[in-house]
Amino acid sequence: MPEPPLLAAHQITRYYHGRKVLHGIDLELGRGEVLGFLGPNGAGKSTTMNILCGVLAPHAGTVEICGHDLARKPLAAKRHLGYLPETPPLHLDATVDEYLDYCARLRGLDRSAARAAIAEARATCDLDDVGSRLIGNLSKGYRQRVGIAQALLHDPAVVVLDEPTSGLDPNQIRTVRAMIEKLASQHAIILSTHVLSEAQMLCNRVAILHHGRIAFNAPIETSQALMRVAFAHPPRDDWYVGLAGIETAETLDDTSYRLRVSDYADAAEAVSRFAVDGALGLRELSRDTSRLEQVFVDLTCNDPVAVP
Repeated sequence: MPEPPLLAAHQITRYYHGRKVLHGIDLELGRGEVLGFLGPNGAGKSTTMNILCGVLAPHAGTVEICGHDLARKPLAAKRHLGYLPETPPLHLDATVDEYLDYCARLRGLDRSAARAAIAEARATCDLDDVGSRLIGNLSKGYRQRVGIAQALLHDPAVVVLDEPTSGLDPNQIRTVRAMIEKLASQHAIILSTHVLSEAQMLCNRVAILHHGRIAFNAPIETSQALMRVAFAHPPRDDWYVGLAGIETAETLDDTSYRLRVSDYADAAEAVSRFAVDGALGLRELSRDTSRLEQVFVDLTCNDPVAVP
């Protein structure tokens, strides 16, 4: 028998100054799923996120977390919810350990449980070396890790991350993305982001919100990921045959290709080595998000959106 969804939102509706801003939002999320939540500015994404996290109440509809109605049993529901807002609510004059201990106490953990939870969250978020440092003295990347750690202290089934890589440098982004990938197997994760390549990389399903409606909700076929490759010098016609992780290649021009890959990391390593060994010069190697981009553009650039 399949496990029931860890998060279920049904017909979420919200008004603002008499105007309907959310029109019957339906979302379900199971363990192991990472849902990319996308939408243009003004689509209602922040309002929806606030409702899913219990910060804002809907005017109609229900949100259940692990079977607990968020409106009727908020404490029971929120025991299973971890939330990282876009700007983490950090205490800059506290050390990392002091802040996490404070958050653990807010979650109702006793001293022994708090110590164990803090140790696990620090290990998960790679914070063991900064436990005694003031949060105000940390880089933005480390602060973001602290924000994620506080969301994990009570071992929630559902984790909501709002723009977790916003403002980070490329190395910090890679670290946070690796943490999300590690969390995905044991949790249901909602990832709100404006970066389509990030959704393509981390999520197995995408929901696009437009004018307060779910305009698109479908899986991302990670087994059929696409990669764009461009060389400085043209390779032989069948250059990709036998390279690890590559299934097919579509020629875009004499030196550029779109690859369908079974494993992005293996394919990237194989292409890089091939370019070096053949002295071809690698000008581009990137995920091809053109299809997701096209879906997003098609759905959000035509006003008004069609009402089902």
